[in-house]
Amino acid sequence: MKLATLRDGSRDGRLLVVRRDGLTALPSPDSWPTLQRALDDWDAAEPALRALSERLDAGTVDGTPVDPHRLGAPLPRAFEWIDGSAFLNHVILVRKARKAEPPATLQTDPLIYQGGSGDLHGPRDAIELHDPAWGLDYESEVCVVLGDVPIGTSATDAGKYVRLVMLANDCTLRNLIPDELAKGFGFFQSKPATAFSPFAVTPDELGDTWRDGRAHVRVRSTYNGEVIGDCDAGPEMHFSFFDLIQHLAKTRRFTAGTILGSGTISNAERARGVSCLAERRMIETIEQGKPATPFMVVGDCIEIEAFDSAGVSPFGKIAQRVVAAGAVS
Repeated sequence: MKLATLRDGSRDGRLLVVRRDGLTALPSPDSWPTLQRALDDWDAAEPALRALSERLDAGTVDGTPVDPHRLGAPLPRAFEWIDGSAFLNHVILVRKARKAEPPATLQTDPLIYQGGSGDLHGPRDAIELHDPAWGLDYESEVCVVLGDVPIGTSATDAGKYVRLVMLANDCTLRNLIPDELAKGFGFFQSKPATAFSPFAVTPDELGDTWRDGRAHVRVRSTYNGEVIGDCDAGPEMHFSFFDLIQHLAKTRRFTAGTILGSGTISNAERARGVSCLAERRMIETIEQGKPATPFMVVGDCIEIEAFDSAGVSPFGKIAQRVVAAGAVS
């Protein structure tokens, strides 16, 4: 089942049930006008939404065309946006870029930070850049939307709480990170609003692409028309989403509508490319002594899209342009 949120003038938009090919959709039943309402009442909402999805896919009901420019994030605002860093190659490279050692518990204790969840961007929203000196970077990620997660949930049981899977562009202001981390209190100003793919899909929609708490998709990052990364999001995700859920639920429960990210997708094989500019800059430093690739500036474009083994794009495309401060109303 594939879901989206149409911007209709209300704060949380209107939930859409989308045909499998992503081309047409219908509004959800009135009992569940928003995705958050559906997540809050998933046991009742899911069968009704799925029945509508099956009718759309079978062609027994007509939908209306989907315009990606009218879509917000599937959850325009979420109760929580929690991001991990499950790809250890990324952690190692970016720590080197900051001249910092990876934590001693790198392979046993997941890295997690909590981002801003009140203002989440849609797949075609511009990225507003207030100061180029801040070092704007994109980050291509897979993420999941959770149902109510009890405290103490184990990785073995975590799968039952994954409701949806989607993509994210978790933008980072790289040059603000060192001073923030030096305070010993984590990211804040260095993490602006995150954007999400047009579609969120139930795990069964991915077939055997979804296994072991990982989305075994190829995530392609196209930067200013160049394919800069074509990374495998499966095998090198050291901590699965199930592992991450176990970690975050150790001391408290989480409510339906929580989004959990994988962190930047990263492969050790350099031919796969990169899912953020920081990695390319680090590789340049290793090979050439200094970075050659600048961070993002006004006019730059980033596209992020995932493909399964059959070449199908289940989540649709994130396509964002960097604009000057004040250009977004």
